[in-house]
Amino acid sequence: MEQPYDYDRNGVSALLYAIIEQHSNSQSRDWLMQRSNVLQETKSVQQFNLTFSAIPRFTGKDLLTLPTGIISNLQHAAHGFFVQHYTLDRLTRTWWLLQWPSDNRDAYVQTVEGLFNAAEMNELVALYGALPLLPWPQEWKLRTAEGIRSNIGTVLEAIMLDNPYPARYLDEPAWNQLVMKALFTEKPVHRIIGLDERANARLAATLVDYAHERWAAGRTVNPMLWRLVAGFINEATMPDIQRIWQSAENIEKDAAALACYYSPYPPAKALLKQSPRAEQDIIKGALSWSRVAEKLGGN
Repeated sequence: MEQPYDYDRNGVSALLYAIIEQHSNSQSRDWLMQRSNVLQETKSVQQFNLTFSAIPRFTGKDLLTLPTGIISNLQHAAHGFFVQHYTLDRLTRTWWLLQWPSDNRDAYVQTVEGLFNAAEMNELVALYGALPLLPWPQEWKLRTAEGIRSNIGTVLEAIMLDNPYPARYLDEPAWNQLVMKALFTEKPVHRIIGLDERANARLAATLVDYAHERWAAGRTVNPMLWRLVAGFINEATMPDIQRIWQSAENIEKDAAALACYYSPYPPAKALLKQSPRAEQDIIKGALSWSRVAEKLGGN
């Protein structure tokens, strides 16, 4: 029988509350405990929703700076859940979502969908960021796909960046849409979890077409795009790799070298052999997709 959580929900809830406890004052902690007690007694959807909305007024919105160990503990405990760049109210809202009873699948989903439907921007950021922790994970696939169509930058970032949920659960079309939207909106693509593991031939073909359109319009192409094409280079796309290999921009040459290195296509391997230094830099780690992202100003 499917279980609501595929991780230690109580353990993660305790880790989150320990962070809240350390970074909040006694007044906000007392308020949270009072709201938690009311929720346990009443199981009231209205009280759950009101508390979710009211959290920033009691916790504040300070940006959290957390030790590496705490971040790693949460990542290890919950499939890569990542709390860097969180504010206290966002983290508290994440914790609060775990307090609603989840045994009844339909009731839990209906309650959280109600939050999504009524949410303002910061509430949406908290909800989408909490996707890796929400029970019944298969239930949030359509909601995530809908979120990818948003035009709100912070909402898109909550879904796309440092979030393990999309790579684990989205179907290929929705995943491809996420990557394309990240490129369209100039998000730091390297922070998409599962980027290499979820690379696929359809996405690669779409990205090559996108590159051609930008070139035809006299526009530049994000060098990180070729990371997703590398595994699918073939006779049709090899001229594109040769084009960036011969670019006057060093960052494009770096992308071409990396794409060739990670490609199984023999002509791409042969092209890389023309630059033994680039190949050695890749082997030694001096040239990597992370370094390309750094040069692009990624954070």
